[in-house]
Amino acid sequence: MRFQSYRQPEFTFSQRLWNINWSFVLLIIATAAIGFGMLYSAANGSIDPWASRQMLRFAVGLVVMLVVAVSNIRFWLRYAYAVYGLGLALLLVVEFFGSIGMGAQRWIDLGFMTIQPSELMKIGLILVLARYFYASRVVDVERITHLFLPIALLAGPAFLVLRQPDLGTAILLTATGVAMFFLAGVRIWLFVTAAIAAIAAIFPVWKYVLLDYQKQRLLTFFNPEKDPLGAGYHVLQSKIALGSGGMFGKGFLEGSQSHLSFLPEKHTDFIFTMLAEEFGMVGGLVLLTLYLLILMYGFFISLRSRNQFGRLVGMGISSAFFFNVFVNIAMVMGILPVVGMPLPLISYGGTAMLTLMFGFGLLMCVNVHRDVTISPGTAGET
Repeated sequence: MRFQSYRQPEFTFSQRLWNINWSFVLLIIATAAIGFGMLYSAANGSIDPWASRQMLRFAVGLVVMLVVAVSNIRFWLRYAYAVYGLGLALLLVVEFFGSIGMGAQRWIDLGFMTIQPSELMKIGLILVLARYFYASRVVDVERITHLFLPIALLAGPAFLVLRQPDLGTAILLTATGVAMFFLAGVRIWLFVTAAIAAIAAIFPVWKYVLLDYQKQRLLTFFNPEKDPLGAGYHVLQSKIALGSGGMFGKGFLEGSQSHLSFLPEKHTDFIFTMLAEEFGMVGGLVLLTLYLLILMYGFFISLRSRNQFGRLVGMGISSAFFFNVFVNIAMVMGILPVVGMPLPLISYGGTAMLTLMFGFGLLMCVNVHRDVTISPGTAGET
């Protein structure tokens, strides 16, 4: 299917730059600055090795974000399947040639850097589902046969990511995909049917899909005290650190659990715990407020878009951001099992940071082109 857009004058580069929501950019920078401070603290008051690298990655990501923000939204509409295909190809490369670290095969080693294709696939999945449902009529979305292709587009990468194994990212991809199905107007009864099927699949997934350490994590979730020095160690130490922070925290660089090396992965998955220990519940609420403002901006930008593709892309990026924040914080609080999920803009990580900034760039691209209307044309039209 080819696309026909209403004849509208194209924005100049200066107009696109002017239409960028700069208050949103400042909000992202302020949130990332908290992350730099916490990585400085995680290294016991040193800018190396984490904070300096994270600042460099953020600077690169900021450039990427602004470049994507001023790009033409029709470019991403036209090449959505190509971006998805590239992400899927990289996941297949990981499957056969990926580099192994910490018991998982999730990375591609390029020599000068490593990339994690599962992070890149988050963007590809959002773009391809937005493209597919954008070209669908309401009556099409109501037909179950029309959903076979998007279900396959979601299931393929989710399965490959689960095999790495990366349960956290697989869950995030699935949750984001389901959210986009809902936003596209898929009937509720189909979600109920899918939920029943998911419940029925619990036993075969447990028996044939999940690895032993993943099963142990899920069992430990219900009773972490059963193995306090093994599988339950992470969440128990996280709860101790959260509780010791109290209302106002112990002070910057003064967290006992983190600086005495009781808290594991303090610069990645459990960095929120370190923040809460040093700055207390107040510090945690400040970060959550910044996240809430980012989400509000994201949903507001999406709802203002006059074209369906922009709305779906914006809502998809915002939903993925929400699920990422929710799973990480719920995980370190013991509300959800430990699945390995970085905290956006705060946790140390290269591919995750660049992917997130790319996503924010798409969100701002939607905002820049919010008044552009794009209508799907019929076959053969130009």
